[in-house]
Amino acid sequence: MNETELLFTNILNCNRLSLYLNKDIFLDKAKSFLVSSVLRRRIQGEPLQYILGKTEFMGLEFKVTPEVFIPRPETEILVETAIKIGYRLWVIGHRLKILDIGTGCGNIAISMARNLLYCEMDAIDISDNALEVALLNARLNNAKVNFIQSDLFNTYNLQPNTYDLIVSNPPYIPAVEIEALQPEVKYEPHMALDGGKDGLDFYRRIIDKTPCYLRKGGFLIMEMGFNQKDAIKNIFQKSGYFEIIELIKDYNNMDRVIIAKKRERGNG
Repeated sequence: MNETELLFTNILNCNRLSLYLNKDIFLDKAKSFLVSSVLRRRIQGEPLQYILGKTEFMGLEFKVTPEVFIPRPETEILVETAIKIGYRLWVIGHRLKILDIGTGCGNIAISMARNLLYCEMDAIDISDNALEVALLNARLNNAKVNFIQSDLFNTYNLQPNTYDLIVSNPPYIPAVEIEALQPEVKYEPHMALDGGKDGLDFYRRIIDKTPCYLRKGGFLIMEMGFNQKDAIKNIFQKSGYFEIIELIKDYNNMDRVIIAKKRERGNG
Protein backbone atom coordinates (compact mmCIF):
# COMPACT_ATOMS: atom_id res chain seq x y z
CA MET A 1 0.00 0.00 0.00
CA ASN A 2 1.07 3.55 -0.62
CA GLU A 3 1.20 6.11 2.19
CA THR A 4 -2.29 7.54 1.58
CA GLU A 5 -3.86 4.08 1.51
CA LEU A 6 -2.02 3.14 4.70
CA LEU A 7 -3.29 6.25 6.46
CA PHE A 8 -6.92 5.81 5.47
CA THR A 9 -7.14 2.06 6.01
CA ASN A 10 -5.86 2.61 9.54
CA ILE A 11 -8.06 5.62 10.28
CA LEU A 12 -11.19 3.96 8.87
CA ASN A 13 -10.28 0.49 10.13
CA CYS A 14 -10.78 -1.20 6.77
CA ASN A 15 -8.72 -3.06 4.19
CA ARG A 16 -7.43 -1.63 0.92
CA LEU A 17 -10.20 -3.18 -1.20
CA SER A 18 -12.95 -1.77 1.02
CA LEU A 19 -11.32 1.65 0.79
CA TYR A 20 -12.01 1.74 -2.95
CA LEU A 21 -15.29 -0.16 -3.00
CA ASN A 22 -16.78 2.19 -0.40
CA LYS A 23 -15.23 5.43 -1.57
CA ASP A 24 -18.55 7.26 -1.32
CA ILE A 25 -19.03 6.32 2.32
CA PHE A 26 -20.19 9.13 4.61
CA LEU A 27 -17.78 10.12 7.38
CA ASP A 28 -19.29 11.29 10.64
CA LYS A 29 -17.98 14.40 12.37
CA ALA A 30 -15.55 12.52 14.61
CA LYS A 31 -13.92 10.62 11.74
CA SER A 32 -13.80 13.73 9.55
CA PHE A 33 -11.99 15.56 12.34
CA LEU A 34 -9.59 12.62 12.77
CA VAL A 35 -8.80 12.52 9.04
CA SER A 36 -8.15 16.26 8.88
CA SER A 37 -5.96 16.26 11.99
CA VAL A 38 -3.91 13.33 10.73
CA LEU A 39 -3.43 14.92 7.32
CA ARG A 40 -2.40 18.17 8.98
CA ARG A 41 0.26 16.35 11.03
CA ARG A 42 1.57 14.61 7.93
CA ILE A 43 1.69 17.83 5.88
CA GLN A 44 3.74 19.39 8.70
CA GLY A 45 6.29 16.60 8.21
CA GLU A 46 5.54 14.25 11.10
CA PRO A 47 6.49 10.70 10.07
CA LEU A 48 3.60 8.44 9.13
CA GLN A 49 4.84 5.79 11.56
CA TYR A 50 4.53 8.15 14.54
CA ILE A 51 1.05 9.23 13.44
CA LEU A 52 -0.10 5.61 13.22
CA GLY A 53 1.95 4.60 16.26
CA LYS A 54 3.29 1.52 14.51
CA THR A 55 5.36 0.16 11.65
CA GLU A 56 6.24 -3.16 10.06
CA PHE A 57 9.67 -4.77 10.17
CA MET A 58 10.66 -8.31 9.13
CA GLY A 59 6.97 -9.15 8.78
CA LEU A 60 6.23 -8.16 12.38
CA GLU A 61 4.35 -5.16 13.74
CA PHE A 62 6.19 -2.78 16.07
CA LYS A 63 4.84 0.04 18.16
CA VAL A 64 6.81 3.25 17.64
CA THR A 65 6.74 6.58 19.47
CA PRO A 66 8.87 9.74 19.14
CA GLU A 67 11.08 8.17 21.82
CA VAL A 68 12.46 5.62 19.33
CA PHE A 69 14.13 5.61 15.94
CA ILE A 70 11.80 4.34 13.18
CA PRO A 71 13.03 1.00 11.74
CA ARG A 72 14.12 1.21 8.11
CA PRO A 73 13.79 -1.50 5.42
CA GLU A 74 17.59 -1.42 4.97
CA THR A 75 18.05 -2.68 8.52
CA GLU A 76 16.27 -5.89 7.54
CA ILE A 77 19.45 -6.68 5.60
CA LEU A 78 21.42 -6.43 8.86
CA VAL A 79 18.97 -8.75 10.62
CA GLU A 80 18.81 -11.27 7.77
CA THR A 81 22.61 -11.38 7.69
CA ALA A 82 22.84 -11.87 11.46
CA ILE A 83 20.24 -14.66 11.38
CA LYS A 84 22.18 -16.52 8.69
CA ILE A 85 25.38 -16.30 10.73
CA GLY A 86 23.46 -17.33 13.85
CA TYR A 87 22.31 -20.52 12.13
CA ARG A 88 25.88 -21.16 11.03
CA LEU A 89 27.20 -20.75 14.58
CA TRP A 90 24.55 -22.84 16.31
CA VAL A 91 25.48 -26.35 17.32
CA ILE A 92 23.44 -28.88 19.30
CA GLY A 93 23.90 -28.39 23.01
CA HIS A 94 25.05 -24.77 22.72
CA ARG A 95 22.61 -21.92 23.24
CA LEU A 96 23.70 -18.93 21.18
CA LYS A 97 24.26 -15.75 23.15
CA ILE A 98 23.52 -12.58 21.16
CA LEU A 99 23.69 -8.87 22.02
CA ASP A 100 21.91 -6.01 20.24
CA ILE A 101 23.52 -2.62 20.93
CA GLY A 102 21.23 0.43 20.75
CA THR A 103 18.02 -1.55 20.50
CA GLY A 104 15.55 1.37 20.22
CA CYS A 105 12.07 -0.11 19.71
CA GLY A 106 13.62 -3.60 19.86
CA ASN A 107 13.07 -4.44 16.19
CA ILE A 108 16.49 -6.08 15.66
CA ALA A 109 16.57 -8.10 18.89
CA ILE A 110 12.93 -9.20 18.66
CA SER A 111 13.20 -10.22 14.99
CA MET A 112 16.31 -12.26 15.76
CA ALA A 113 14.76 -13.87 18.83
CA ARG A 114 11.75 -14.89 16.75
CA ASN A 115 13.95 -16.45 14.06
CA LEU A 116 16.72 -17.98 16.19
CA LEU A 117 14.76 -20.03 18.70
CA TYR A 118 17.86 -21.48 20.34
CA CYS A 119 19.38 -18.13 21.29
CA GLU A 120 19.58 -16.05 24.44
CA MET A 121 19.07 -12.45 23.40
CA ASP A 122 20.27 -9.39 25.32
CA ALA A 123 19.56 -5.85 24.12
CA ILE A 124 20.89 -2.56 25.51
CA ASP A 125 19.91 1.07 25.10
CA ILE A 126 20.78 4.24 26.98
CA SER A 127 17.15 5.44 26.90
CA ASP A 128 14.70 4.14 29.51
CA ASN A 129 11.82 5.44 27.39
CA ALA A 130 13.03 3.48 24.38
CA LEU A 131 13.35 0.35 26.49
CA GLU A 132 9.72 0.71 27.63
CA VAL A 133 8.65 0.66 23.97
CA ALA A 134 10.97 -2.29 23.25
CA LEU A 135 9.56 -4.28 26.18
CA LEU A 136 6.02 -3.66 24.93
CA ASN A 137 7.03 -4.84 21.45
CA ALA A 138 8.61 -7.99 22.84
CA ARG A 139 5.35 -8.83 24.60
CA LEU A 140 3.25 -8.06 21.52
CA ASN A 141 5.48 -10.27 19.34
CA ASN A 142 5.90 -13.05 21.90
CA ALA A 143 9.69 -12.74 21.94
CA LYS A 144 11.98 -13.36 24.89
CA VAL A 145 14.59 -10.59 25.13
CA ASN A 146 16.55 -9.39 28.15
CA PHE A 147 16.51 -5.58 27.94
CA ILE A 148 19.23 -3.66 29.79
CA GLN A 149 19.58 0.08 30.34
CA SER A 150 23.19 1.02 29.60
CA ASP A 151 25.39 3.44 27.70
CA LEU A 152 27.01 0.76 25.54
CA PHE A 153 29.03 -1.53 27.79
CA ASN A 154 28.88 0.58 30.96
CA THR A 155 26.99 -2.02 33.00
CA TYR A 156 27.79 -5.04 35.13
CA ASN A 157 24.97 -6.97 33.46
CA LEU A 158 27.19 -7.87 30.49
CA GLN A 159 29.75 -10.58 31.11
CA PRO A 160 33.14 -10.77 29.29
CA ASN A 161 33.76 -13.48 26.68
CA THR A 162 30.05 -14.27 26.58
CA TYR A 163 28.61 -13.46 23.18
CA ASP A 164 28.72 -15.45 19.96
CA LEU A 165 27.26 -12.57 18.01
CA ILE A 166 26.96 -8.82 18.60
CA VAL A 167 24.77 -6.72 16.31
CA SER A 168 24.30 -2.96 16.08
CA ASN A 169 22.73 -0.26 13.95
CA PRO A 170 24.42 2.68 15.70
CA PRO A 171 23.85 6.41 15.11
CA TYR A 172 25.97 7.31 12.09
CA ILE A 173 24.91 10.76 10.86
CA PRO A 174 27.70 13.36 11.18
CA ALA A 175 26.54 16.03 13.63
CA VAL A 176 26.88 18.87 11.10
CA GLU A 177 24.58 17.09 8.64
CA ILE A 178 21.61 16.60 10.97
CA GLU A 179 20.12 20.06 10.34
CA ALA A 180 20.08 19.38 6.59
CA LEU A 181 18.13 16.12 6.90
CA GLN A 182 14.55 15.74 5.67
CA PRO A 183 11.95 17.29 8.00
CA GLU A 184 10.54 13.83 8.84
CA VAL A 185 13.89 12.66 10.23
CA LYS A 186 14.11 15.62 12.59
CA TYR A 187 11.10 14.25 14.51
CA GLU A 188 13.20 11.25 15.54
CA PRO A 189 15.36 11.14 18.70
CA HIS A 190 18.52 13.19 18.22
CA MET A 191 20.59 10.61 20.09
CA ALA A 192 19.54 7.93 17.59
CA LEU A 193 20.92 10.01 14.71
CA ASP A 194 24.02 11.83 15.98
CA GLY A 195 27.18 9.86 15.29
CA GLY A 196 29.53 12.66 16.36
CA LYS A 197 31.69 14.96 14.28
CA ASP A 198 32.35 12.44 11.48
CA GLY A 199 29.50 10.02 12.19
CA LEU A 200 31.88 7.34 13.46
CA ASP A 201 31.97 7.88 17.23
CA PHE A 202 29.89 4.81 18.04
CA TYR A 203 31.85 2.59 15.66
CA ARG A 204 35.04 3.51 17.48
CA ARG A 205 33.51 2.87 20.90
CA ILE A 206 31.82 -0.39 19.94
CA ILE A 207 34.79 -1.83 18.04
CA ASP A 208 37.12 -0.86 20.90
CA LYS A 209 35.06 -2.59 23.60
CA THR A 210 33.45 -5.50 21.76
CA PRO A 211 36.49 -7.87 21.76
CA CYS A 212 36.22 -8.17 25.53
CA TYR A 213 32.64 -9.42 25.29
CA LEU A 214 32.85 -11.65 22.21
CA ARG A 215 33.92 -15.25 22.40
CA LYS A 216 36.89 -16.16 20.22
CA GLY A 217 35.56 -16.66 16.71
CA GLY A 218 32.47 -14.57 17.49
CA PHE A 219 31.05 -12.02 15.07
CA LEU A 220 30.36 -8.30 15.17
CA ILE A 221 27.85 -7.19 12.52
CA MET A 222 27.07 -3.51 12.00
CA GLU A 223 25.00 -1.35 9.73
CA MET A 224 26.74 1.66 8.22
CA GLY A 225 25.86 4.83 6.34
CA PHE A 226 26.71 6.23 2.94
CA ASN A 227 30.40 6.31 2.04
CA GLN A 228 31.53 5.11 5.50
CA LYS A 229 32.86 1.72 4.43
CA ASP A 230 36.55 2.57 4.16
CA ALA A 231 36.66 4.55 7.42
CA ILE A 232 34.91 1.76 9.34
CA LYS A 233 37.16 -0.89 7.81
CA ASN A 234 40.11 1.16 8.99
CA ILE A 235 38.74 1.27 12.56
CA PHE A 236 38.34 -2.51 12.54
CA GLN A 237 41.83 -3.05 11.17
CA LYS A 238 43.45 -0.70 13.68
CA SER A 239 41.87 -2.61 16.57
CA GLY A 240 43.90 -5.71 15.63
CA TYR A 241 41.13 -7.97 16.93
CA PHE A 242 38.99 -8.44 13.85
CA GLU A 243 39.06 -10.00 10.43
CA ILE A 244 36.60 -8.39 8.04
CA ILE A 245 34.65 -11.22 6.47
CA GLU A 246 32.20 -9.56 4.12
CA LEU A 247 30.44 -6.35 3.09
CA ILE A 248 26.75 -6.59 2.20
CA LYS A 249 25.09 -4.13 -0.17
CA ASP A 250 21.57 -2.75 0.19
CA TYR A 251 18.77 -2.40 -2.37
CA ASN A 252 20.50 0.67 -3.85
CA ASN A 253 23.82 -1.17 -4.29
CA MET A 254 25.36 0.76 -1.40
CA ASP A 255 27.61 -0.93 1.16
CA ARG A 256 25.25 -1.28 4.12
CA VAL A 257 26.41 -4.07 6.45
CA ILE A 258 29.90 -5.04 7.57
CA ILE A 259 30.68 -8.46 9.05
CA ALA A 260 33.80 -8.91 11.19
CA LYS A 261 35.05 -11.97 13.05
CA LYS A 262 37.01 -11.83 16.28
CA ARG A 263 40.57 -13.13 16.24
CA GLU A 264 43.38 -12.93 18.72
CA ARG A 265 45.57 -9.85 18.38
CA GLY A 266 48.67 -10.57 16.36
CA ASN A 267 47.20 -13.50 14.37
CA GLY A 268 47.45 -11.68 11.05
